[in-house]
Amino acid sequence: MKKLLVVTGGGDCPGLNAVIRGIAKRARKEKGWELYGSKEGFVGIWSDPTDLIKLTKSKTAGIHVKGGTILKTTNRADPLHYPVKDENGQIIYVDKTRELAERIKSLGFDALINIGGDGSQKISKALFDYGLPVIGVPKTIDNDLSATDMTFGFQTAVQIATESFDRLVTTAESHSRVMIMEVMGRDAGWIALHTAIAGGAEICLIPEIPYDIHELVKRINSRYDNGRGFVNIVIAEGAKAQEGSIVSRAGDEGSRHVRLGGVAFQLAQQLKDVGVTADIRETVLGHTQRGGTPVAFDRVLASVFGVKAFEMVLGGEYGKMVAFKNNDFISVPLEDATRDYNHVGADNYLIQAAKGLGISFGD
Repeated sequence: MKKLLVVTGGGDCPGLNAVIRGIAKRARKEKGWELYGSKEGFVGIWSDPTDLIKLTKSKTAGIHVKGGTILKTTNRADPLHYPVKDENGQIIYVDKTRELAERIKSLGFDALINIGGDGSQKISKALFDYGLPVIGVPKTIDNDLSATDMTFGFQTAVQIATESFDRLVTTAESHSRVMIMEVMGRDAGWIALHTAIAGGAEICLIPEIPYDIHELVKRINSRYDNGRGFVNIVIAEGAKAQEGSIVSRAGDEGSRHVRLGGVAFQLAQQLKDVGVTADIRETVLGHTQRGGTPVAFDRVLASVFGVKAFEMVLGGEYGKMVAFKNNDFISVPLEDATRDYNHVGADNYLIQAAKGLGISFGD
């Protein structure tokens, strides 16, 4: 029997379970394969004894409609920057990818399917370089992997954000308020941009286009007449003013990443400081965008990714990642998958179309 290891690392994402199910169902069509999942990313592999789940038919049946991941996940066990305490009790980060690759091999696994975003696929590339047969599957609600046209979870996040935005529009109009809705998007503004267009926002603020607060005031004032009017703003968590910085705080112990969130409140204060007199309210969607049942598009995309990933294992296409390009499912080298970050370019047609619809980016 050959053994395949499946890992879900980084943030959770609608559609993860659909990928796991797709891998498992396709594998059952072949003889001689046993599938296991590592709990909480690679933590299950590091554990002694190991903390693994055998991905049987009963374990994976019907899970494609469920949010989250049956394998659990974490973003605090990156083998490229593994947190350990030095002799002074201080957290330092060391590279343990070689040790991880050797441990996975020693456990008798013939291949690994690593489901994750940019950071996870960099881990995939490092493990492959150490001789581990690895296939990557792209996962991120931010849609920030340039090697694929779409990542599962993104459409669900946009749908959740748009539904929330629609509700804010009516209450903003009823009270003549400025409504600021904060969505996820650390370095890429795809969720904010799609939500702004779908919801008909007046202002959309994204990390790629630092905003001029005075331009925002002009746009807001144009919407009011004798105190009557309303404005709806979508802002990505990583957005910032032209002469400002992102709103963040230190992450949890063992995590190298700062925690974003709260930029909506900062923007509200900035607007008040420059003289906006309209009543302002803030809504931070936070992790609601990550949770819940994936929409149909994400279930289909994730399921096919899972099937394609296992077929790449059968074909020995290691060192590659599944991708969705030009309405087709292909494979790309892991090196290409992580080379470029998928920012929203200033010349992107969606930006130009949004401006054509009257949406301001504060530039």
